[in-house]
Amino acid sequence: MKQIEKVAEGAGYSCISVGKMAELSEHVLTLGPEVQIPGKVFAGAALGITGAEFSFQSFPVGAETGFLHTHRTHEELYFFLKGEGQMQVDGEIIPVAEGSVVKVAPAPKRSVRNVGNEPLVMLCIQYKENTFTAEDATDGEILAEPVVW
Repeated sequence: MKQIEKVAEGAGYSCISVGKMAELSEHVLTLGPEVQIPGKVFAGAALGITGAEFSFQSFPVGAETGFLHTHRTHEELYFFLKGEGQMQVDGEIIPVAEGSVVKVAPAPKRSVRNVGNEPLVMLCIQYKENTFTAEDATDGEILAEPVVW
């Protein structure tokens, strides 16, 4: 089973590698003694993230999540990085492919499946709903100091 690799860490930053996207299938997420999800890896804890969680997942040809799920307080953003699939949200089937991004509020039931002829790879970011404000859009600050590599 593939593991997350710590690449670098310092005051105020951390860097990990989950490996090549083509090798995501080597990760296995264990949710209990009888529930294992091949090709999925949660990585937020490895980075020490405090405001969100994220995972990568690779679905082989013909594979699907296999269940519906909801959240109590978390929105999710699904970024489709490779392949073709479908996302079901409250019974509506949405076609997805490389470049698709789907936002799902906490309550809707959701699931994903691969309908293409190559692995379907996605990045999912979850975070608490209604926490980003107009002020947050101006949180960044461009610094005057030069970049020195």
